[in-house]
Amino acid sequence: MSGIAVPTCHLASVTRRFSLDGRSTLQRLFSTFPSGAAGVGLLVLRAAAGGTLAAQGIIHLFSPASLSVTVLAASVLLTLTGVFILIGFLTPIVSPLAALECAAALVWTTLPWGLLNSNFVALRLIAMFVAIALIGPGAFSVDAHIFGWKEIVIPSATQHREEE
Repeated sequence: MSGIAVPTCHLASVTRRFSLDGRSTLQRLFSTFPSGAAGVGLLVLRAAAGGTLAAQGIIHLFSPASLSVTVLAASVLLTLTGVFILIGFLTPIVSPLAALECAAALVWTTLPWGLLNSNFVALRLIAMFVAIALIGPGAFSVDAHIFGWKEIVIPSATQHREEE
């Protein structure tokens, strides 16, 4: 079955944009899914940043300190966003959320930030999450498997006529 192979992305990862001349264009929610060395670099970046948040949340979930509702909610949020970044799931949505969590650590000192008590660590993590949000999750992520390039085979017109 010979035809034209057209790479496309999953419809859930496409957003509609309007240009200055009034025409609408389609833009992918994920900018790229680089593989090779760039993909491994993004995997390492996600592992470092997401692992830090997930470890911070887990430490506070299992610490003997008093667990108020606020501390419990912040710990669960840190853990979930860290794990989602680590595996590369919903990266364009979760990365800005993680950056906001780190920014909150700079301002709101009563929550369980632990490692994020250092302004240097919090600022470095904010930069990492912004970079992940702008570049994309990379080929070694759950997002790449769900929303990555797909192949649609369109049969040629001559082949369609032969079948009739």
